[in-house]
Amino acid sequence: MKPFPLFTLCLTLFVGSQFSYADSKSPKWAATNVEEAGPDFQIQGEYSGTLGEGSDTLKYGVQVIALGKGAFRAVGYPEGLPGDGWNQEKKVSAEGIKTDNVISFKSEDGRGDLEEGKITIFDAEGNQVGVLEKVQRKSPTLGKKAPENATILFDSNDAEKTVQNFINGALTKDKLLKEGVTSKQNFKHGHLHLEFQLPFMPQARGQGRSNSGCYVLGRYEVQILDSFGLDGKDNECGGIYKVGAPRVNMCLPPLSWQTYDIDFQSAKYDTDGKKTAKARITVKHNGVTVHENREIDGPTPGGTNQDEAIAGPLFLQNHSNPVRFRNIWVVEK
Repeated sequence: MKPFPLFTLCLTLFVGSQFSYADSKSPKWAATNVEEAGPDFQIQGEYSGTLGEGSDTLKYGVQVIALGKGAFRAVGYPEGLPGDGWNQEKKVSAEGIKTDNVISFKSEDGRGDLEEGKITIFDAEGNQVGVLEKVQRKSPTLGKKAPENATILFDSNDAEKTVQNFINGALTKDKLLKEGVTSKQNFKHGHLHLEFQLPFMPQARGQGRSNSGCYVLGRYEVQILDSFGLDGKDNECGGIYKVGAPRVNMCLPPLSWQTYDIDFQSAKYDTDGKKTAKARITVKHNGVTVHENREIDGPTPGGTNQDEAIAGPLFLQNHSNPVRFRNIWVVEK
């Protein structure tokens, strides 16, 4: 197969003059809806397509991440986006910064021009080899209805009946749940469904970028973080904090609704109070299994419940970032 530029290339983003929108924003600034996110958000996202012609083609995906002040990072995935063909063996990235109204990522291997939601890819000789279209992926379990035997952990119409720590302002105007609450219902084994939305915080970095946590049983944290385009570590989205990294980073761009579908088994104890089996957890992030039947040695610090022998609630961590939640339920087993 002809070698194609693997996005260690020059990516030119034609964007117009509105880049100044986010220039004055601090790392703590967060947009919770598309209307206030600004033009950088419109460029950020996922792009997918093929390079080459006929039988000599390569599926290719690119994630473009906004870094604030008109700066972007592009990450390329041979064979497709994470969860959509990427072989997890190689990915490449390049960074650039705004000069006038253009963002450039430079290398000797080629270039890509992004304009009106498309990236046109050229090889090192200047020949066009493909066009990547902007895509908006959705979890296959997004909006999944709670089965009849489920317990609703968050009822947007009567939140005080289902959620502890319910103080004035715990709901948004459109009845989304804010961070920093705990379910009134306790459970020990079962299946949890949770939907969350990360705010757009382009100038924040690391653990300061849309941070929260889904504490299963109040003690085992599945991290919530804007890890779009990152490596996928144990302290990033989909990771079990301080326990294990996800198999693949399935984090979607901020302001996308995402899902966790989690099967969990509490630690087991004998009649003398001795632990006989560790807790186990399986996590699907946006429909893709990122942990399968993983053992957990003990509770994550910062939870509400450290006693592994008893039932526990769902705790949604407050890390001072406006993460939003909806459609939360559990089926006990």
